[in-house]
Amino acid sequence: MTLFNDFMSLIYPRHCAACSNVLIEQEEFLCLNCENALPKGHQDFSNGRAVHDILAARVPLVQAKYLYTFEKSGKIQNIIHAIKYQGRKELAAYLGELMAKEFTNNPVLFDIIVPIPLHPKKIKKRGFNQSEYFGSGIAKALGKSMMLDNLIRKVETTTQTKKKKYQRWENVEGIFHLQNHESIQNKHVMLVDDVVTTGATIEAAWQALKDVEGIKISVASIAFAKKS
Repeated sequence: MTLFNDFMSLIYPRHCAACSNVLIEQEEFLCLNCENALPKGHQDFSNGRAVHDILAARVPLVQAKYLYTFEKSGKIQNIIHAIKYQGRKELAAYLGELMAKEFTNNPVLFDIIVPIPLHPKKIKKRGFNQSEYFGSGIAKALGKSMMLDNLIRKVETTTQTKKKKYQRWENVEGIFHLQNHESIQNKHVMLVDDVVTTGATIEAAWQALKDVEGIKISVASIAFAKKS
C-alpha cells in the first residue's frame, strides 16, 4: 500500500494548503513546517482576549478561541481561500480537529455548536458552509452535537472584506433569525465562524439569540484578523 501511495503521489502530488509545498505521506493537509510555524494567537490564544476586546459591552462572551492570527497575503489567507474558493471542505474539518485539541488543553464547557449560517443563495453558489465543516471537526473530536437548522440567515449580504467597521455592522444588522428558542434554553452555545474581524457577524448572531432564556455564548474561529 505504501508503494502504491508513493506511486500515486508522484502522479498526483498533494500540496500544503498554506505554502503549496508537496506533502509527504504522513502530512495530511499542512506540511509539518507550516503546522508548527503558522502564526498562532500567542498570548491571546488561550482566552481569545483580542476577540473579547472587540466585542466588549456588545456580546457577553464566556470564552473566545481562534487557531491563527490572520495575515493578509500570507499563509493563513491561503488556507482560508483554499477552503472557501477551492472547495476544501475536508481542510476546514481538519482545522476543527486542531481546534478541539485546544479545548482539551484549555477546556470550556459548552453544550452545542452552532455554525454561523450562510444565506441559501451563497450555499448554492459555493456548495457548502465552511463554518459548518469547521464546526463538524470540533464536534466529532469532542463528542458534541451541532445545530444547523435553527439559526438561519434570512438576508443575503455583500462581502465584508473591504468594508469599514461601521459598514460591516450595517451590512449584517438583522440578518439572522432564530426559529426555535426552546431548543437552546439554558444552553451554552459555541458559535463557530471562519474569520472574526470586527465581530459584526458574531454580534448580529447574538442579537438573534439574546432573548433565549439562560443562554450563554462562546466563539471559536479559524482565524482572527485585526482590522486596522
